[in-house]
Amino acid sequence: MQLSVEISMYPLKDEYIPAIQAFIAQLNSHPKLKVITNTMSTQVFGDYDLLMDVLKLEMRKSYEQFGRAIFVCKFIDGDLAPGEAHV
Repeated sequence: MQLSVEISMYPLKDEYIPAIQAFIAQLNSHPKLKVITNTMSTQVFGDYDLLMDVLKLEMRKSYEQFGRAIFVCKFIDGDLAPGEAHV
């Protein structure tokens, strides 16, 4: 099963950009996921189990390294990546 996730991260600190950049870099380090970032959010596409495991791991790492943050996520089944065939 494929999954599409849209994530917005809001670190609760003045220096928020390094935390966001680090989180996105970690998502991009997983070659089996497709990651698209824009100025408002990051979209991630891939296998459901892999994507959920990666989010669990990378969100925890982010909390441990940078402290409190709010993650706002939207999940929908299927691969809705731009340029992909959608049913």
